[in-house]
Amino acid sequence: MSTSPTPEKTTPPPVDPAVERERRKMVATLSIGGVLLLVLIILSIVFLMMAEGETTSKIRDIFIIFMALESLVIGVALIVLIVQVSSLVNLLQNEVRPMLEATNETINTLRGTTEFLGENLVDPVIKLNSYLAGLRRLLDMVGIKQK
Repeated sequence: MSTSPTPEKTTPPPVDPAVERERRKMVATLSIGGVLLLVLIILSIVFLMMAEGETTSKIRDIFIIFMALESLVIGVALIVLIVQVSSLVNLLQNEVRPMLEATNETINTLRGTTEFLGENLVDPVIKLNSYLAGLRRLLDMVGIKQK
């Protein structure tokens, strides 16, 4: 079994009663509105079934025109979306990639610098400190004390 600590269980922050009341009111309003819209659609369908053929055909033609306009709007929105995706891809290729390459080059330079400093500065200082610690221990064993 692992001895990793178990995450603490967090409780959600307390909700303000006024906010909770507003949220419930909004949910109730939207639910009632949805039910009324559904009833209105059903009544419209029943009315159109009982209406004359000429009225139904006019409403059908208006609906077809509305759907054509909606398709046009969706097409324009898709074209705008494609242009935005294209500009994002262009941004990634021409601006972000060179920044990432420069960052990688900087990291490699820093890696080389740390290796150089480790070999030429840190290792000699550590060796000198170990020699001095050994000399101090030798002097303590011989009986020569520091002032």
